[in-house]
Amino acid sequence: YCAELKLDGLAISLIYENGLFVQGATRGDGVTGEDITHNLKTIRNLPLQLNSTNPPLLLEVRGEVLMPKAGFEKLNQEAQAKGEKTFANPRNAAAGSVRQLDPQIAAKRPLAFYAYAVAQLQGQELPNTQYQVLQWLNSLGFSLSEGIATGIGASFAQDFYNNIQQRRPQLPYDIDGVVIKVNELAKQRSLGIVSREPRWATAYKFPAELASTTLEAVDFQVGRTGALTPVARVKPVLV
Repeated sequence: YCAELKLDGLAISLIYENGLFVQGATRGDGVTGEDITHNLKTIRNLPLQLNSTNPPLLLEVRGEVLMPKAGFEKLNQEAQAKGEKTFANPRNAAAGSVRQLDPQIAAKRPLAFYAYAVAQLQGQELPNTQYQVLQWLNSLGFSLSEGIATGIGASFAQDFYNNIQQRRPQLPYDIDGVVIKVNELAKQRSLGIVSREPRWATAYKFPAELASTTLEAVDFQVGRTGALTPVARVKPVLV
């Protein structure tokens, strides 16, 4: 298996033609996404030109746009100082930033891109394993999430999950689990995909975050048919 972090950001696809970045879009419904090329070009660690003397004719890279924790805290501090509305979490901040109509606003946001897959490739052959694909993407100039590892069996997957869960608070960005993939690409193709879910990969998510709060009141709403629905009013708490 190849084990990777499940980054909590916005999934996007990047298109490169002859080594040059030409288009980027959100995942959307899996077929049609939102064109956000103008904003993606402002992300500092997203390569506008591949680091290769012999780039592929066509390359589609999939990955995640996110906002590192340090940048998110700074962004909210600046917004607070200006009396502006703050963001609830880094994921919302990242998603809102790449959808800005004005790329100058996106350019001021501390966004980062991390690659995790190749969706299309023309003019070259992919390496034989997922791990080698990631290293190839890294050599082209793409950033990868830290801690990517390979190993054998369910015990490896469980150990990787436990290790990352312990390290989660120290990571520079938010994650909500890990992803375990069959490493050999030939086996991935053999296993295939059911609907939109690959048989060769699974997300192993962390338990939902829990927090305690105080029940301050209960209101009763009257529905159209006269049914009463109790609505709890609780003290707001961040989870």
